[in-house]
Amino acid sequence: MGCNSSKGVSETSGKSGRTACNNKLKSPEELKGWPQFPADCKSLVSKHLTKDIWEKYHDKSDACGVSFKTCVFSGCQNVDSGIGCYAGSEDSYKTFNSFFDKIIQEYHNHSPTDNHVSDMNADSLNCPPFNEEEAALIKSTRIRVGRNLAEFPLGPGITNEQRNQIMEKVVQACNKFEGDLAGTFYPLDGMDAATQQQLIDDHFLFK
Repeated sequence: MGCNSSKGVSETSGKSGRTACNNKLKSPEELKGWPQFPADCKSLVSKHLTKDIWEKYHDKSDACGVSFKTCVFSGCQNVDSGIGCYAGSEDSYKTFNSFFDKIIQEYHNHSPTDNHVSDMNADSLNCPPFNEEEAALIKSTRIRVGRNLAEFPLGPGITNEQRNQIMEKVVQACNKFEGDLAGTFYPLDGMDAATQQQLIDDHFLFK
């Protein structure tokens, strides 16, 4: 992935002081100067990572210790990204708000002054039962819910130790479920081949 149309483009230009963006970049620390994207790059990070934003945040980290460079590194390395940035923690949205507010505004059309409205009442859903013909078309269904725990970094900044801590907390919470919500937790680490295959066959685990 990325642009490799010229040689040596991962180096920082001595004249401009900018770092060319491409798949030769190996770590956020290589972003020595204001990132320079290829002319045909259309990612949101290339659009909103202005010189002013770079100067404001390039040497800053959020409350969890995740650097701004880490947040934008994916888009600098993969210039064919659509967005190209990842918050390092919940605090990234506050610490680097001048940058992330613009990304969220354009991608989600959600401004800093807008309010997010959640309705977790299942009675509000309009879900009429399937008729017999429609029901026959369904082999299996699944619901995927992605959430984060307070006081833990997000993907770009989380450690293996913290991932294990999150797993332990989630398992403890799930073990309290009763009735049709009760179930069995299957950790990938140490899973035997037979259990793995059964979970694949039951469409709970993907290769």
